[in-house]
Amino acid sequence: MSIVLSRREAFSLSAFSIACLAVLANTFQGDGEPLIASFAFSGIAFSLTYSLIRWLGQTFIDAGLKGRDMSKLRRPELPETMGAVCAVVYLLTLIIFIPFPFYQDIVAATSGGGNKDVVVERQPLADGRVLHRFPHSKLASYLSALLSLQSVVILGIADDLFDIRWRHKLFIPAFAAIPMLVVYFVDYGVTTVVVPVHLEPYLGNLLDLGWIYYFYMACVAIFCPNSINILAGINGIEVSQSLVIALLLLLNDIISLSTAPSSPIPHPATDPHLFSIYLLLPFIGVSAALWCHNWYPAKVFVGDTYCYFAGMVFAIVGILGHFSKTLLLLFIPQIANFLYSAPQLSRVIPCPRHRLPHFNSRSGLLEPSVTEWQQPPGRLVTGVLKALANLPVPLIAIRQNDDGGVIQSTNFTLLNLWLVWFGPQREDRLASGVIGIQMTVGLVGLFVRHKLALLVFGQDNRG
Repeated sequence: MSIVLSRREAFSLSAFSIACLAVLANTFQGDGEPLIASFAFSGIAFSLTYSLIRWLGQTFIDAGLKGRDMSKLRRPELPETMGAVCAVVYLLTLIIFIPFPFYQDIVAATSGGGNKDVVVERQPLADGRVLHRFPHSKLASYLSALLSLQSVVILGIADDLFDIRWRHKLFIPAFAAIPMLVVYFVDYGVTTVVVPVHLEPYLGNLLDLGWIYYFYMACVAIFCPNSINILAGINGIEVSQSLVIALLLLLNDIISLSTAPSSPIPHPATDPHLFSIYLLLPFIGVSAALWCHNWYPAKVFVGDTYCYFAGMVFAIVGILGHFSKTLLLLFIPQIANFLYSAPQLSRVIPCPRHRLPHFNSRSGLLEPSVTEWQQPPGRLVTGVLKALANLPVPLIAIRQNDDGGVIQSTNFTLLNLWLVWFGPQREDRLASGVIGIQMTVGLVGLFVRHKLALLVFGQDNRG
């Protein structure tokens, strides 16, 4: 990979960045316009990430952060852990963006245009004047999100450097989520959930889950990063699935904001969805830049850092945006992949270190990777494997010896299952098929959320 931008790339990125800076400067002429500023910052983050990945590629290789692309004939050596570049640019973008969501609170809505020394005479209550108070809870949520993301990025880089084993790194996101959960407890603290209408006669309209709700949020914070890390192994799949989820979450925010009832007092769901947009737009910017380098044929690897970082962004958006159930609807392919992988992750079925599809050097196509059984499994496991292989839509492929014992079975991942169903495929076609499923399932999930939710729940919080 060249470490120098081409003239066309340099001109395009420079022009795009200058346009974003002009838009950003124009926001100061009004009330800050945080949404427009967020779009501008996202464009700048894209340009910066794209350039840094190109410039730092050889530096990462020289530092030993490299790996071989096992799905290519010549197995080229590529820089790894490039997700760390995305994460750092993203964090810097969010830090610089802090004044914009609170511009009106800092300047426009404070006495003396933000000057604390200017004393404003108190108006009579009959005038209906509402005294302004700075939204410390909103700022605390924003800063806790930053702290959680910084923590997970540090832990993700440690994983890339020291190759932490699965049983140890499974709970890494839980530690990173502590700042976010503490702020949720202090500033929000709601642990009640809406009960489906069919259960209301037994449980009432609302059910207080107490500490169980915090356990659930911790599980969401653990699941989202690890689920992206599990559905990995081919060029572009980690970034593509993250981009699709981010775009669907952005669509959910837009739908929720556009359908909220208009009134002088903002709807309670407005701020959480704006918070979500402020976090998602820069993420889409840095991820799109990484996608340009990681899509087939990949020039860089994203590393575990990106998977942790991306998953934690989604967990924070879902939890602090108060729509974690909607988030899980968009993670259905990841949930299915986790459940499908559970027999190997729990060691019921032998689990190799890497379960990525096997590259056939003769055909240039990917085939399902397999687990070799040193000894045929017992009767129960053999019966289950044969049943899964003989379903009308087989869930695995197996090879048996002359005695009918299973000596080989395909690995339990969604990527391998896709190849079992549709046969050997080129790497980019496999990635496109799985991402197509991600997009389709996500759109159906949003349709269910916004059109059919009232059939199950008696009220809608627009989340």
